[in-house]
Amino acid sequence: MKDDLEEIYNELIMEHSMNSYNKKKLEKADISNKAHNPNCGDEITLEIKLNKDIIEDMAFSGHGCAISQSSTSIMIDTLKGKTISEAKAIIKIFIEMIKRETTNDEELEKLEDAICFKNISNMPARVKCALLAWHTIEDMLNKTK
Repeated sequence: MKDDLEEIYNELIMEHSMNSYNKKKLEKADISNKAHNPNCGDEITLEIKLNKDIIEDMAFSGHGCAISQSSTSIMIDTLKGKTISEAKAIIKIFIEMIKRETTNDEELEKLEDAICFKNISNMPARVKCALLAWHTIEDMLNKTK
């Protein structure tokens, strides 16, 4: 069962890496921020469209490894439609999961598909790739209101 779950997670990561419909430009983004991982060259630009305190839409552009690109796309799917405070809570859980600071299944369920990155913590060279977009959006949301 565990191997089946890991295979599903790997397929999800590859699907988002190769076929991300979240990789686009937003018309009239409210917030935009560029992020770069100098260790491996990953580079993304995140764009957010807000409707009061709800994340109405998000998109990204850029290039990088499969982990950074899929993590960004899955993050967008996970956070779109959430309030800023809900998004911040999910971001905190994701970062804690990657840093192995939480293993609470009830908390991890809030990550939806982003839980597929749980085992990235076993690959130290990939941690920054998975976290690039999450740290970027955390900074962006902390600057709102």
